[in-house]
Amino acid sequence: MTTKPGWRIEHDSMGEVRVPANHLWGAQTERSLHHFPIGQPRFRWPREVIAALGLVKSAAARANAELGTLDPAIAARIIAAADAIAAGTHDDEFPLVAFQTGSGTQTNMNANEVIAHLANRASPDAPPDSPRVHPNDHANRGQSSNDAFPTVMHVATHTTITTQTLPALARLRATLAAKSTDFATITMLGRTHLQDATPITLGQVISGWVAQLDAATTAIEATLPGLRQLALGGTAVGTGLATHPHFATTVARHIASATNTNFETAPNKFAALSAHDAILTASAALRGLAMAAMKIANDVRWYASGPRGGIGEITIPENEPGSSIMPGKINPTQCEALTMVAAQVFGNDATVAFANSQGNFQLNVFKPVILFNTIESATLLANSLDSFNNFCATGIEPNLPAITTHLTASLMLATALAPHIGYEKTAQIALSAHHTGTTLRDAALASGHVTEEQFDAWVRPEEMV
Repeated sequence: MTTKPGWRIEHDSMGEVRVPANHLWGAQTERSLHHFPIGQPRFRWPREVIAALGLVKSAAARANAELGTLDPAIAARIIAAADAIAAGTHDDEFPLVAFQTGSGTQTNMNANEVIAHLANRASPDAPPDSPRVHPNDHANRGQSSNDAFPTVMHVATHTTITTQTLPALARLRATLAAKSTDFATITMLGRTHLQDATPITLGQVISGWVAQLDAATTAIEATLPGLRQLALGGTAVGTGLATHPHFATTVARHIASATNTNFETAPNKFAALSAHDAILTASAALRGLAMAAMKIANDVRWYASGPRGGIGEITIPENEPGSSIMPGKINPTQCEALTMVAAQVFGNDATVAFANSQGNFQLNVFKPVILFNTIESATLLANSLDSFNNFCATGIEPNLPAITTHLTASLMLATALAPHIGYEKTAQIALSAHHTGTTLRDAALASGHVTEEQFDAWVRPEEMV
C-alpha cells in the first residue's frame, strides 16, 4: 500500500499553491499540472529538452555574473543546480506536457523553480539574512519565456539532430554503400511502373538508396546554421527590454562554449520570437529523410517478398515469427516499423508547418508543440534508422536463383534488339512472346527478323546495365 506524499505551500504572484513535498517544483509548475492535464505522459518533455533547459539557464547565470547583473554567489548556486539538471539528475522534476501556454512559460518557470529550490537547498547553513535564490528575480534574470524557450528549442533540436539523427543516418548509409559495392556485378531485372524493365545491377539499385540518404544528409545539415541562431536577449517582444545590452552576445558565447558548437545570437530577435522558420526548415528536412526511408523500406520489402509467391530477389534477416495463425510465416517487420515512423514524421511536420504559420505580431504561441514534434521526429528517425540498419540492412543478401529466373524470363530484354531491327519489329516479338507464353528468344527466331547468332550476340543482360 502506497502513501500519499506530504505537501508544502509555495506561492507565486497569484497566491499560495499546495505542492507535493517530495518534489522540487513550485507554484507555477503545479498550476500547469492542474490546468493542463492533456496527454500525460505521452507529451512530457524528453531528455533532450530538459538538458537544453539546464544548459541555457546555466549559461544565462554565467553571463549575468560576468556582466555584473547577478551576485556571483547566487550565480554559482544557480549554475550548480542548472548543470545538475542538464546532466539528467532531476528529470523527474519536469512533469509538464507540450500542451500548455504557447510561449512555453510554464516549462521555463518549471526550470526556474527547480533551480531555485535546488540552489536554496544546497545552502541550508547560510546566514538568515543571506539572499535566497528567486525563480524570477535570479534564475530568470535578463530573460523572458518568449526568448528563453525559443533558445531551448534551437539548442535541443540542434543537439538531437547532430548527436542522434545524423549519426544514425551515417551508419545506415555506410551499410548500404558497402552492399552496393559488394553487389555491383549482380545483374537483375529492372522495374518501372511496377512492370518489368531493362536490366540493372543490384549494386545500382542500392546506390540509388545511398544517394537518397546523401541528399537527406545534405538537406538536414543545411538547416543547422539557422538552428545555431539564438533568441535569448530579445526578452518579451524582441527589444531586449530589462536585460543587459551585452547579455545576448555573452550568453550565446557561454552556450557555444558549453556545447563546443558555434551558437550565436540571432541577428533579428523580432523574427526569432514571432516565427520559428529555422525549426520549420529542420522539420521539413527530417520529413525528406522520412520520405527516403519510406522508399528504401518499401523497396526492400518488395524485393524480399514471398518467399515463394513474391519477387524474392533478396533475402533479409528472419527476426521473429510473423503470424499468430500461420506457422513459419516471417514478415519484413523492420521495414514496417520504419515506414510507420515515416508516416508519424509526415504528420509531425504537418503540425510544425501549421503551428509556425500562426505567429501573431511579436510572438508565435505554438512553441511547445513545434518543439515536441520536431524533437520526436528527429529521435524516432534516429532510433528507427539504427534498428533498420542493425536488424535488416546489414543482412540483405541476393537470392541469385530468383534473380536469374526473373532476368532470363524478362521480355524487356528485347530492348537490345531495337537498335538493330527497329522499335516496331521488336515490339511485335515481345508481344508475341507474351501472348503465346514462349520465350523471347523463341519468339525472336520465329519472327524471321533475327538469327540465332544475332540474338545471342545482341541480347546480353550483363551488357545492358
